[in-house]
Amino acid sequence: MKRTLQAGLLLLTGAGVLRVSLFSDIVLRYVKAGLQPYVIASGVCLMALGLIGAVRDRPGRDGPAKDEPGHEHGHEQVQENEHEHEHGHDHSHGPRIAWLLLLPALALLFYAPPALGSYTAARDNAKVVEDYDRFDPLPSHGPAPLSLTEFIARAQQDDHQALKDRTVLLSGFVTPGKNGTWDLTRLLVACCAADSQSLTVTMHGVQAPPADTWVKVTGTWHHEGTLGTPSAALALDVTSLRRIPQPPSPYLDRAPAIDS
Repeated sequence: MKRTLQAGLLLLTGAGVLRVSLFSDIVLRYVKAGLQPYVIASGVCLMALGLIGAVRDRPGRDGPAKDEPGHEHGHEQVQENEHEHEHGHDHSHGPRIAWLLLLPALALLFYAPPALGSYTAARDNAKVVEDYDRFDPLPSHGPAPLSLTEFIARAQQDDHQALKDRTVLLSGFVTPGKNGTWDLTRLLVACCAADSQSLTVTMHGVQAPPADTWVKVTGTWHHEGTLGTPSAALALDVTSLRRIPQPPSPYLDRAPAIDS
């Protein structure tokens, strides 16, 4: 790969990185929100390196004149470069493997891959929810909005059984299950999509929407096992369901907003 093409590839890659990180929140499909500034900085560096390379290697750049001192040295350098080229050591060209950067650069510019979904969740290990020291009281009336993390913790750790016969509101995406059931799922990441772990709550009573559909569900804890102990089922008897758009930060497990 010639140096001018290397510079162009750097510019293309930098533009793709900035497109998903600076000019949109697409980057949150791949990394945690706290890493977005570093991705932006990487895109800026790639663009800067590409511009520097393009300026340095632009056609028509002046070299040493024939009658000026140093011409003899320049002639020797040309001979040396020709000698290297004959022996397969032409350092004016980069490795051909650099072309492999072209496809991901074009993907970031024209088709950014979606966030992880049901395919990953069905193959992930379930995330173990940490022990809660205490639970805040649920709202006195209406459905209680909970993150999947808090629902799972309350179902298996809350000695006061606050979920008993209580309507809750959850949100996540659909992962097809077995025997007519399906899972409401969230994926959590520690750094990026490569280290994702899943949170799942099994849904009963409503036909499964298409896989990867984001939904908001209302229902009550599915009576199976003993509430407040590890034997409690992580499941919900759904009374209502509504499709929602994918949130900007799909790996952030938050309680859904109550519909006004």
